[in-house]
Amino acid sequence: MNESASIAPDRRPEIAPLFLFRWEDTQSSYVLLYPEGVVKLNDSAGEILKRCDGEHTVAAVIAELQQTFAEPPERVATGVHRFLEVSYAKGWIRDRA
Repeated sequence: MNESASIAPDRRPEIAPLFLFRWEDTQSSYVLLYPEGVVKLNDSAGEILKRCDGEHTVAAVIAELQQTFAEPPERVATGVHRFLEVSYAKGWIRDRA
């Protein structure tokens, strides 16, 4: 099993209720707001979280981003999996309720 297979492709991540994900014009980036602060996201993190709506599966997120970014497909998949692992661990996302 490779690294990018650590999160099941049929999971449907969504932003956890404690967090608010949105675009901030003042920062020219997506941010994740929570009661104690804010996380400014880079472009790829924003694109991943934008798709964490409880409707997209992990496989669908990866497929869309492979079409969006001019990177090797395996590199995109690995990056998405790594970011989702961190996001689950930090409590930013959860599986659709």
